[in-house]
Amino acid sequence: MSTWPMRTLRGLMCAVSAWVPSSAAAIELDISKLSSNLDLASLGDADLAARSINVLRIGKVELTSGRIVASDPLVGPDRPALVRTVPPGDYPVTLYQAFGRIAAASMRFADGKPVRWELAVIPGQDINSLKDDEFFGYPVDVGLGCYMDADTYALIQEREKQVQMEKASSDINYYDDVLAPELSANSDNYVMHRPISGKRGNVAIFWSGWGDGFYPVFWGLDAGGRALVLFTDFGVTENADGRHEPGGE
Repeated sequence: MSTWPMRTLRGLMCAVSAWVPSSAAAIELDISKLSSNLDLASLGDADLAARSINVLRIGKVELTSGRIVASDPLVGPDRPALVRTVPPGDYPVTLYQAFGRIAAASMRFADGKPVRWELAVIPGQDINSLKDDEFFGYPVDVGLGCYMDADTYALIQEREKQVQMEKASSDINYYDDVLAPELSANSDNYVMHRPISGKRGNVAIFWSGWGDGFYPVFWGLDAGGRALVLFTDFGVTENADGRHEPGGE
């Protein structure tokens, strides 16, 4: 099992390997050690602007099953969905930009400020197996992250087959052949990608902060444990503030 340490160097998070038996004593995971930027998901536009955070509202993701995949859309579109689910529906995605980079991404399911945060996991990941300096997240190898419904992967596969037929070749590159023109329209920062025109199921794709790395995803919950927001931190900022470089004065 791969786990990753809470050590950030300009937003890039390096991996270590560890394994702890599932029978280990339960631990209380300190979310504040994983991210100091969770307030971004609750601050209003005026407060964000005062902190030099630019807000990009890129549209709604269509969750046809409510099973969410957070991953690198090119390397891991078939990544297992998160264990926690939400009701099917269309949910807005917001990007938070600082220092000219996408610092974080959120998907909103209901209004309100979370009273509790938890680390998002996929099947087989056990929070109790983490050591003090480790966390779960997803790896990025092409500088992009995404949110999509698990069902949408089938549409990506269908689009790949269409492109193969158009090119009369099995040698295709989804980024070059499909995504690059769409991303370029938004300065390569993001795109709300629809694999198959006319079919429900799209993908919010966004630049992953400093690029390749390993990034945690969090659920923001209300007092009753209902999911209000899903949040990905790309390690570009500290303390939800874009006025000073991380680690600076």
